[in-house]
Amino acid sequence: MNGRAAAAQSGVGASARDVVVTGMGFCLPGDGRPVFTAEEVWDIASHGRSCLLRDGVYHGPVNLTNEMFEERLPDLPGVFSRHFTAAHRFGLMSLAEACVDAELNLNAGDLAASAILAGRGGVDAQVHSYLAVLEADSETITARQAMDLFIGTELAVSPSDVALVQGALTRSTGPCYTVSCGCASSAVQLGNARLMIAGGVVDIAVVTGVDVFNVGLVRNAQRLLRVAQRANTSIGPMGKPALLPSFDRLMRPYDRRADCVNYGEGSVTLILESRDHAHRRGAHAYGQILAQATTRDGLANPLSSDESGSGLVAAVRKCLGDRWSIDQVPYIHGGSDGDALVTAFEVNAIRQLYGSAAADVLMTSQEGCFGHNGAPAGCLGVALTLLMIERGEVCPTANCEQPADDLVFDPVPGVRTRALDFDHALNFTYQIGGVKSAVLVGSLDAAQRS
Repeated sequence: MNGRAAAAQSGVGASARDVVVTGMGFCLPGDGRPVFTAEEVWDIASHGRSCLLRDGVYHGPVNLTNEMFEERLPDLPGVFSRHFTAAHRFGLMSLAEACVDAELNLNAGDLAASAILAGRGGVDAQVHSYLAVLEADSETITARQAMDLFIGTELAVSPSDVALVQGALTRSTGPCYTVSCGCASSAVQLGNARLMIAGGVVDIAVVTGVDVFNVGLVRNAQRLLRVAQRANTSIGPMGKPALLPSFDRLMRPYDRRADCVNYGEGSVTLILESRDHAHRRGAHAYGQILAQATTRDGLANPLSSDESGSGLVAAVRKCLGDRWSIDQVPYIHGGSDGDALVTAFEVNAIRQLYGSAAADVLMTSQEGCFGHNGAPAGCLGVALTLLMIERGEVCPTANCEQPADDLVFDPVPGVRTRALDFDHALNFTYQIGGVKSAVLVGSLDAAQRS
């Protein structure tokens, strides 16, 4: 029995209501095919490998085929499955893989009493379904076409689309709802799941972040930005940055050449359980979700963030509370997407939190591996960080080769992991408009070392 399994079995120094992660499932861009497993994700992230493609703009497509979907989920009723959007399919695939990883049987009802929580940021997957109903002619449409449109609309138009189909697949009778707050969505749901489990509402919760990005929309947005920049390079009165992010170069978080964002699509699912529930069924656990906190910068501008980093500092301190201190956190999974503004408030926040010790902090981002994927970011960041704690290695910042001069932390540039023996880490995610989320994670015996 390895050390992690022994800690899970013994429960020494632990609480029965501790919240542990027992399953990870993915549906993310890969090297020519999607990645589904923790090992596949680790292989990419630990080598700082980028799966982004250039098709007019750099982006990360999943390229999930019907054959892949039907192989993993062969028994879904056709009356529903033929109306699934890409978001539905991504979310169901990551859920199925997370169940395999956690050794939970969907068909046996292992998740029947679980909470099904989804995070959604974008609406790209819903547009076609919405327009199809809006433009339908009730005078000429056939009865079959009308029923198809009705089912498609009910499944796809609401932001609760993925939670709806996941709830049906699991036959869950527990809480089932969606949070939509951009890139912080699944991180906020991890916090909600932790509270439910710690409070005894449920013993198990499924948290999924899903988003889909329309490449055509991204390309046209790029053209619009260029028009705006040519017309007015300052755009100061609107409170927007002088240099708007571009999509036609490779994203390089924490690099001195960072000046763009590349979007990616996909889904990440985590299975959370009470320690006691995981112990009783002999589950393999990766680590703990210790705390989560969300703040906002308090700005009047709905599109901007405070570069001072004060909002992020507040989120971290709220997350740590009185139980943990910042000096117990030697690693942070950053939320940098290559936007200089994000790096600026992260730098200022780390300086305020760590003071003279900031130079010893390792802070990396793997957004350059799979693209800036919105709602999945919280679940993906937590999954990667728990894998790093388990292996005692910190993944490099993908595409960071020349660290920016003003960084106060170590971004682990290059394509090799950095050895680090640690029990606590923070994960940062952000929503446009100044929303900041911090999640504190730990090893299974982190409580003993607090």
